[in-house]
Amino acid sequence: MKRLGLVVLCLSMVGVFQVPPEVQARDYIYIVGSSTVYPFSTAVAEQFGKAYGFKTPKVESTGTGGGFKLFCAGVGVEHPDISNASRAIKKSELETCAQNGVRELVEVKIGYDGIVLANSKKAPVMQLTRKDIFLALAAEIPDPKGGNTLVKNPHKTWKEVNSALPDQKIEVLGPPPTSGTRDAFLELAMEEGALEIDALKALKKTDEKAFKKVAHGLREDGAWIDAGENDNLIVQKLLANPKAVGVFGFSFLDQNTDKIQGALVNGVAPVFESISAQEYPLSRPLFFYVKKAHVGSIPGIQEFVQEFTEEKAWGPQGYLADKGLIPLPEAERASIREAARAMKTMAVQ
Repeated sequence: MKRLGLVVLCLSMVGVFQVPPEVQARDYIYIVGSSTVYPFSTAVAEQFGKAYGFKTPKVESTGTGGGFKLFCAGVGVEHPDISNASRAIKKSELETCAQNGVRELVEVKIGYDGIVLANSKKAPVMQLTRKDIFLALAAEIPDPKGGNTLVKNPHKTWKEVNSALPDQKIEVLGPPPTSGTRDAFLELAMEEGALEIDALKALKKTDEKAFKKVAHGLREDGAWIDAGENDNLIVQKLLANPKAVGVFGFSFLDQNTDKIQGALVNGVAPVFESISAQEYPLSRPLFFYVKKAHVGSIPGIQEFVQEFTEEKAWGPQGYLADKGLIPLPEAERASIREAARAMKTMAVQ
């Protein structure tokens, strides 16, 4: 009887301590993705936490690709609600989302950014073309001695790439393969630089896959160094090594103008005005994506989107501009604000 009583007592305690499903639900917003968008998203999260009475969202810098991998893995409290991105979501990522039941996404374009190549202010300002960038960093290039044969990149110094550049070792610290900044850098700098070489321009017409392999193939001999998703760490490394160059988003340059400087690309400096006017060659849009299935289940998502799209946040005089975000034109902001707040979804195949 004592044993039976003990069993009954244990079963009753299980009933008492069993956590109802509604209590198990997450009570804060979970955000992942781009290291470039991270400081903007974090600033909005802090303002949102103060102003709306919800818990401050958890924001993780995982890189754009890494963020979409987590975001598209499924629907439910164990999966992120929002994914920041320094490029638009890829078709393959949309397909992964759809396969895992993530079928309704809200795309919110938040502003523009420039990819900068920066160095320490202790060194001269670099003046590069996209062709220079390709010839310095591509794993293979057309033989400098002539002909169309591809050879392993022989350039050791910037001066070997272009006689007008400094006679110093090529050492570029950049983002890893999971980064949207890297994706955009390959497209805007490396591909466009490759197209300035006749042999590679011809290759694209005859075999685009082979062209992409060459244009996106970065050196692995120390000239290009994957420096991780922490762009602040790259800044610190540039200060320690004035001969090195770093690749990251404009906001990190903007926050450290007392220590580092941006290279001119095709004669255009990476400044607020040139990026806003889309004159700087390495300009790109920034986004975040909302999982609509989580709206209403995870508290505060609607209000977070509202805070992000307030003029006091993303407008020309907003607190995100102070952190380096290049605002969208007024009419575009109004259109995107309306669609975002209405949770208008994009097509997911």
